[in-house]
Amino acid sequence: MSVGARHDEDSDVLTRAKKPKLYKVILLNDNYTTMEFVVYVLQKYFQKGEHEARKIMLDVHNNGSGVAGVYPREIAETKSKQVMAHAEQEGFPLACKTEPE
Repeated sequence: MSVGARHDEDSDVLTRAKKPKLYKVILLNDNYTTMEFVVYVLQKYFQKGEHEARKIMLDVHNNGSGVAGVYPREIAETKSKQVMAHAEQEGFPLACKTEPE
């Protein structure tokens, strides 16, 4: 093995070590938040297109929860707080949680 090859392997290890742990932002179903508001939240806070937002909204509605996105921890927690604050402001009990991917 050449010195250059070893250096490349070391660089790969360092690159992998710096990769942040990712967290899922999960929207939770309730009996009051409208489907339209969930779609709106997915578009506004998670930059989802209409089709993808509706698909996730249906996951939330039919399965009790749906993954809105996957982000580094601080971003996931911030998005979750933003969504719940906006929902509360609009009078909806929409809840989010974050969990490791």
